Amino acid sequence: MATFSQLFHFVLQHATRSNNTKLLAALGALILFKYRSHAIGTRRRPDLKQPKGAVPLLGHMPLLMSIAGTELYDFFLKQNRLLGPTWSISLPVIGRMIQGDTPENIEHVLKTNFWSYEKGPTFKGALKDLFGDGIFVADGQDWKFQRKLASHIFNVKAFREYTSDVFVIEGQRVVDYLTKAADEGIVVDLHELLLKFTLDSFGTISFGKSFGCLESMDEKVDFAVSFDELTATCSDRLLDPAWKLREYLTGVSKKAKFDKDVIGKHAIAIIEKRRREGYHANKKDLLQLFMEAKDENGQPLTDEYISSIILNFTAMTVSSEIAGRDTTAQALSWMFYLLNRNGSDPKHMEELVREVDDVLKDGSPTYESHRQLKYAEACFHESLRLYPSVPRNMKQCVQDDVLPDGTRIYKGEWFTWSSYVMGRSESVWGPDAKEYRPSRWLNTEKPSQGKFSSFHAGPRVCIGQQFATIEALTIIGMILSKLEITLVDPSKVPPYGVSLTLPMLEGLPVRISRRSDTSARAV
Repeated sequence: MATFSQLFHFVLQHATRSNNTKLLAALGALILFKYRSHAIGTRRRPDLKQPKGAVPLLGHMPLLMSIAGTELYDFFLKQNRLLGPTWSISLPVIGRMIQGDTPENIEHVLKTNFWSYEKGPTFKGALKDLFGDGIFVADGQDWKFQRKLASHIFNVKAFREYTSDVFVIEGQRVVDYLTKAADEGIVVDLHELLLKFTLDSFGTISFGKSFGCLESMDEKVDFAVSFDELTATCSDRLLDPAWKLREYLTGVSKKAKFDKDVIGKHAIAIIEKRRREGYHANKKDLLQLFMEAKDENGQPLTDEYISSIILNFTAMTVSSEIAGRDTTAQALSWMFYLLNRNGSDPKHMEELVREVDDVLKDGSPTYESHRQLKYAEACFHESLRLYPSVPRNMKQCVQDDVLPDGTRIYKGEWFTWSSYVMGRSESVWGPDAKEYRPSRWLNTEKPSQGKFSSFHAGPRVCIGQQFATIEALTIIGMILSKLEITLVDPSKVPPYGVSLTLPMLEGLPVRISRRSDTSARAV
C-alpha cells in the first residue's frame, strides 16, 4: 500500500496544465484525510486517548479557543476524570501535547530522564519578550551557569539576613496599611497588596532597591504595570499557534513592545547606575553577583544579558527555577481565601493564630522562629497543593522516549502536566483530595517531588523553595499576630486568570479588623 508521502509526490509529478485542478483537489483531499483527526504537522497517535472535538487540520485548536480562561484548568481536570491521567491534544504549529498527570511520569521527565526534555524553541519564542535569555527559558550550559551563580544568594546565611533586613521591613509596611484600613473600615484587595509586598521585597534582593509599590499604595508603578501586562500577553501565546497574527491585527504587538521597553529600560537604568556608583553593601545582591560574573570566555556579561537574568528571577517561579514575585503572593492569597471561605473549618485559623502567638510572642519573625511555624507552613503548602503557582507546565522531548506508564513520546512532541489537576486527584492524594486539610502535612513523610510538583522536580527544582516559604511565613505571622481578615464575599470562589502563574482575576476583597485579644496577650 502506498504511503502518504508517495501519493503526495505522485500528485506533484503528474500535475499538468490540463489536470492540475483535479490533482490539486486530490492533494487537498489527501491532506485532509491524513490530518482528519489531528493537527497538520503532527503525528497521528491512535494509541492515545484524546478529548472529543478535534477537527481536521486544526486538531484541538477550536476546542481550546472555545474554553473560557477562567475554566481552562478545570477543563484539564475534567479530561483527567474522563480519559485518565494520560491523554493528548494536537495543535497546528505548536504540535502534539501529551498530558501525563502521574507522579511517576513527572519524576521521569523532570528527574530520571532530565536531558531528554527541554523548554524548546516554541516555548522560548512565546516568552522571549519577557524572559529574554534568562534562566526560565534557558537550557543546557546557559541554564547551568545562571543557576550556579544564583545559588550563592539562596543559602542559609542569606535567609537570615533577608528575614530581618527585607521581609520584616516590607512586611511592616503591609501591617501598617492594613491597620489603617481596619481603623477606617475600608475594603482592601489583599491579592494586590501581597503582590506589592513580594515585588518590593524581591526588588531589594535582586536590584538592591525596592520598587516603591508599598510606599505609594494608590499609585501605579509603571514597571509593575508593564511587567504584569507583558506576563499576561506572553502567557496567552502558549496555546495560540497564530499569536503573532492575532497580536498584529489587534494591536497587542505594539503594547507588548511598549511594555518590554518600559521593563528593559528600568532594568538597564539600575545596572548603569550601579556601574557608576559602585556597590558598597556588606552582602551581594543578585545584580552584583551577575555584574561580577564572567562568561565561558572570561568576558563580563553584557548589560542586556544581566537585565534578562534579573527579570527572570523577579518574575518566576516557585515551581520552576526560583522564588519569584507573583508566585508567593498568589499562593498566600489562595491560602487566606481557603482559610476564610464559607464552609472552611474554623479550627484551621484558630490553630494557625495560636501557633503564631506562641512562637512570635508579639515580636518580629526571625529565621529561627520560622522553623517553629510548622502549622503555618502546612497551611501554605496545602494552598499550593490546591492552587499551585504554576498550574500547568510543559517540556519538549528532544529524543524518543517511553514514559513509565508505557506511553511512547517522540522527538518534537510535548510532555505536559498540571499541578492543578494532580492536587485534586484522588488517585494521588486520596479520597479527600479536594478538601483543604493542612494536617496532611504534619507528622508524615514528605511527599515526593512528582506527587507535589509545585516546586518543580529534579535538577530544575525550585532553588528558592525555602526562600519563598520564609517570605510567606514572615508575612503570615506579622499579619495574624495583630489583625483579623474577613472575606467580603466568603461564598464566592475567586476566578483565576490564565497566566504563566495562577493569579486571582478579580483580586481578593477583604475587610480588616484589629485583634481584640492583642492587649491581653501583651500583659
